[in-house]
Amino acid sequence: MDYLQSRVKMLNINNKEVKKEVKWMKHYSSCQKILLVGEGDFSFSACLGKAFGSAVNMVATSLYSKETTMLKYSKSAKNLIELKDLGCTIIYQVDAHNLRKHPLLNHILFDRIVFNFPATALKWSESNVRQIERHQRLVKSFLRSCRDMLEKNGEVHVTHKIKEPYCRWEIEKLAEDVGLCLVEKVLFRRSEYPGYSNKRGSGSRADETFPAGNSYTFKFARTT
Repeated sequence: MDYLQSRVKMLNINNKEVKKEVKWMKHYSSCQKILLVGEGDFSFSACLGKAFGSAVNMVATSLYSKETTMLKYSKSAKNLIELKDLGCTIIYQVDAHNLRKHPLLNHILFDRIVFNFPATALKWSESNVRQIERHQRLVKSFLRSCRDMLEKNGEVHVTHKIKEPYCRWEIEKLAEDVGLCLVEKVLFRRSEYPGYSNKRGSGSRADETFPAGNSYTFKFARTT
């Protein structure tokens, strides 16, 4: 815990070395403080870190413990080693419903907070109203907790499918309800993030990927 606390403190220090040469990967840059939520096998954060050549400004989190993560995802060990070597802060057992409750996250402001393909464990089919409501509660709670974790010009990014039944989650309305407004909606192409493998996340097929077509990255900012 002491090590993590020291790593988190470093995020609040203006790192001049990082800002000398700014590198970009799509919507993200090496000079931004980036929080990644709900990482599966940590392949998305590893993709960003390798593109930047450093991950010292990144915090990558998982709902699960390190042991569970490595059991669920076959390539997580490799990605975690790469992220550690790049200086990333990795935090386990972070609940996306209320990020501010985590003692290592409650005093940091981020430029970007990213949650790719948020979802709860399936109890019913994806088209079932009760399952959609479960997903909506997760996303709305996540967005609400993000609102006070953003820097002045910070953004929350949620990548999400827009075809049926996923369009019924009404992502934009959920954001509006908690004081966030849509800045931009950009088509998501997994091929533009080398090495990223989106995961199902739960059940016996947790380590399997799924089609990511018809997906967009929704960018939200505070309304006030």
